Amino acid sequence: HVQLVESGGGSVEVGGSLRLTCRFSEYITGDRCMGWFRQSPGKERERVAILDDDGSPTYLDSAKGRFTVTRDNDKNGLALQMDSLAKEDTAVYYCALLRQFRFCGGVLGTIWTMYGVWGQGTQVTVS
Repeated sequence: HVQLVESGGGSVEVGGSLRLTCRFSEYITGDRCMGWFRQSPGKERERVAILDDDGSPTYLDSAKGRFTVTRDNDKNGLALQMDSLAKEDTAVYYCALLRQFRFCGGVLGTIWTMYGVWGQGTQVTVS
């Protein structure tokens, strides 16, 4: 089955930028949503940015205007550009895939247990 591999995490100062990438082990066909979640110690996993099947993005309110999620069809992956990073963005970031769904921008798409495929996670630390 498909595997997701994230990269690009690290440590950065407040106000800095990072770019996360997620590579799929195989080409994804059919209806699907894909995007990024994050989890920090003691908190629930939360949806940061998601792309619907048609490529429309939905962002966490605190990420709007700072984060940009894009799909890389040629490289069969996904990216998250994070700018103006704040300490509150510190977390492990996960790439996620939900198949057989076209729209994940609503409340249903925030339920992380709906997503059947996950990457291993990459740590982002802002200080």
